[in-house]
Amino acid sequence: MKKPKTGIFLSLLLLVGLVSCTGQKPDSKLVINEVLTDNVSNFQDDYGVHSGWIEIFNKAYSTEDLAGCLIKVSCKPGDTATYFIPKGDVLTSIPPRQHSLFWADGAPRRGTFHTNFVLSKTGDNWIGLYDSGRNLLDEVVVPGGLLKANQSYARVTDGAEEWEVKDDSELRYVTPSTNNQTIESNPKMENFEHHDPAGVGMTVTAMGVVFVGLILLYICFRFVGKLAVRLRKRNAMKVHNVTDKDEAKERGFGEAPGEVIAAITMALHEAQGADHDVEETILTISRVKRSYSPWSSKIYTLRETPHRK
Repeated sequence: MKKPKTGIFLSLLLLVGLVSCTGQKPDSKLVINEVLTDNVSNFQDDYGVHSGWIEIFNKAYSTEDLAGCLIKVSCKPGDTATYFIPKGDVLTSIPPRQHSLFWADGAPRRGTFHTNFVLSKTGDNWIGLYDSGRNLLDEVVVPGGLLKANQSYARVTDGAEEWEVKDDSELRYVTPSTNNQTIESNPKMENFEHHDPAGVGMTVTAMGVVFVGLILLYICFRFVGKLAVRLRKRNAMKVHNVTDKDEAKERGFGEAPGEVIAAITMALHEAQGADHDVEETILTISRVKRSYSPWSSKIYTLRETPHRK
């Protein structure tokens, strides 16, 4: 009797553990990417107001929708503000590897992307992102006193695990609604330019690619043409019940006359509208001469000509 009770107890314990583990999704597609708490002269919203903001990044290579998600903020223990992202706004759909910016201005009536809370400029800020099922997608704590005015707390690169302070220096500048790290140079291009400053190698490579492509096209069309002639010749031999190849060659099976090819070419050219007349603006009248016309015939007059007696 003890074994069934022990099994039931272990099953319940495992179930509770699984439920508690599903509360947070460490590999979420939507993450908090950058936060600015004290906005003095940084990016302005659509009303021209400087407010703190929260940037959310879509790590996936598919579109994700924030409609129905929750943004929770806590500046003091036990004091949590919750903003419900409304449904029905097409702008809540974040394209692959793109960003969405929410203004923490405490004015939700200004639009979907204006929250009902304000971030603390001096204290700690805990920010959590939840999906429509109240499951935690991502969270971050911005320590109090870490950020000065117009500085943001952001991931080193979009979606990375490491965070740093963006202070608008040469390598760490604040980037609302854009990539946290912008690559201004390409090492491969710089290396190629270093080894080939005159561009001779690039020219030779480009010309080689073009000529190789032309040669491949010639071989392809040559092979396809011969194959088409063979198939047409075989079908013609079947239709005329000819088995001798020499006889089929003498009778010209599978060979199209030049006049036929020219006619097909002209028909295709005219079908594209190149040689068509502007028929709706041209009136053509052909004069026909006839010795007899029903308009001058006496049998079609309105009344008979009276006979003289």
